[in-house]
Amino acid sequence: MPLINLPDFAGDLLDEFTVRGTERVDTPIIQPAEPFLDMAGEDLRRRIFMTESETGASLCLRPEFTIPVCLRHIETATGTPKRYSYLGEIFRQRREGGHEFYQAGIEDLGDGDTASADARAIGDAIGILNRLVAGQPLSVTLGDQAVFEAVVQALGLPSGWQKRLIHAFGNMIHLETLLARLASPQPVTGLDVHVLDFLNRGDEQGLVKHIDATMQATGYSTNASRSPQEIARRLREKLVLSETRLDDAAFLVLEEFLSLSVPLADASAVLAGFADAAGLNLGNALKSFDARVKALAKSGVDASKMDYRAAFGRPLDYYTGLVFEVTVEGSSAVLAGGGRFDRLMTLLGAKDRIPAVGFALWLDRIETARAA
Repeated sequence: MPLINLPDFAGDLLDEFTVRGTERVDTPIIQPAEPFLDMAGEDLRRRIFMTESETGASLCLRPEFTIPVCLRHIETATGTPKRYSYLGEIFRQRREGGHEFYQAGIEDLGDGDTASADARAIGDAIGILNRLVAGQPLSVTLGDQAVFEAVVQALGLPSGWQKRLIHAFGNMIHLETLLARLASPQPVTGLDVHVLDFLNRGDEQGLVKHIDATMQATGYSTNASRSPQEIARRLREKLVLSETRLDDAAFLVLEEFLSLSVPLADASAVLAGFADAAGLNLGNALKSFDARVKALAKSGVDASKMDYRAAFGRPLDYYTGLVFEVTVEGSSAVLAGGGRFDRLMTLLGAKDRIPAVGFALWLDRIETARAA
């Protein structure tokens, strides 16, 4: 028995899923915790409900549907392209209070025409909301993880810093903290003097031996999840990252990029102008962005209420390209949100790369919008 009632518009929602040629799926409420802990991101990890199996395996209550739907697709060895829809309860602590609510959505797996699939996902989210909250004007915000990654890569930062910045995309507070550290590097503190000496001399072999001896002496080696070699590598990377400084010109370029916020119709030209002025080659990321804008125009979706924000991301680590959210104009309550997650399927165990895009609908927020 559900603890909360299904909204009265659920039938209309299922009709919309049927019209769009999706296959309705359900997934168990109890899920293996590891995929969410590894791939969903820090924001979600802090809010999921953990438990254990009889054998001590880590489990959790289903905190979202994308990962379970993808796991089900892999386990059933179903071919692609495939469009799934879902409607059910998810469980996680919410910033606005509560811990259980209904979510629905569509996951579009295996369509190689990514621009067309992106446009379809945005169009489906808007089309469904136009029926469920009829008469209320919608606003759409788009971002692009791939464009941000291309900018960071073009600036020539060490790979460790690139990973940190990309991981923080969509969380401006965290991102600004990292940028401040890049502008004014702080020395590493708290390291053992012997470790620091090995690092400063570049004596990796000596550092590995020292770490191994310390682990053996303390008895830590028997329970360690990381080898002395891996610990040494991480320490060396930490030192390199602490000493990296982003020069003033590159810092200004990155800040200028993150400040970009324009109507979607102008976004391609603005991004091209930014790249030219900064001397950056954003290559395929800009081509994919342009193709998506053209696919949206071709699909007939009204782009006049769509905005592109360069700093906009969503707090899930598995996104790789498009990210978007839909609200009622003038409201901050997100009714639908989603994006592209092309790496997730292989990370979850798929043998071949499977391009994927999808979106989720928050049914309680939609219900509130309908009441308004």
